[in-house]
Amino acid sequence: MTDVLPHILRADAAENRDRVLDAARELFSVRGLGVTMREIARRAEVGPATLYRRFPTKQSLVDDALADELHACRTIVAEACADPDPWRGFCSLLMRIGELNARNQGFVDAVMSTFPETIDFTEHRLAMLRSLGILARRAKEAGRLRGDFAMDDLVLILMAGRGLTAATTGLRVAAARRFAGLAIDGFRAPTAESTTAESTGRPESA
Repeated sequence: MTDVLPHILRADAAENRDRVLDAARELFSVRGLGVTMREIARRAEVGPATLYRRFPTKQSLVDDALADELHACRTIVAEACADPDPWRGFCSLLMRIGELNARNQGFVDAVMSTFPETIDFTEHRLAMLRSLGILARRAKEAGRLRGDFAMDDLVLILMAGRGLTAATTGLRVAAARRFAGLAIDGFRAPTAESTTAESTGRPESA
């Protein structure tokens, strides 16, 4: 019994932290970083004392929310690269990154506009692109990713996905999934049959 109470308290603290961070990202996304800490506490359904105990300043809250966002992005890339099927990993990456952006892009944009000089994403982007370059090469070698694919194509798709807008988070996520599916279709290597049909001018069913 002596171990149960500390475990419950730790679980409650972790749950409260996640609720606060989710509420902060949502409010920051919609209204910018001017949202007050009390508004965030109300959205997260925690008391102000609970909020300030974990995040004594708004800056500490923003920093942790951003750190979680970058960690989620790195995790998606790492899991995609670790997939033994490189094409499946590549597709998973497009789908999951699209959903992540749809949920929290407004938050990242708010941080970037408020702290344009103090937050540098350059190293993060370079590390991600290096890993994705290796994944793309494996998918090409497996014959699943089109041979003329270039990393600039992936960057273009990710940038375009950032522009998706909708009235609710759910609609944005649905649009992101649809967009990712279309991108995957465009990146898929043509089959040998379709390649032959294209080169001869015959329809595939001929």
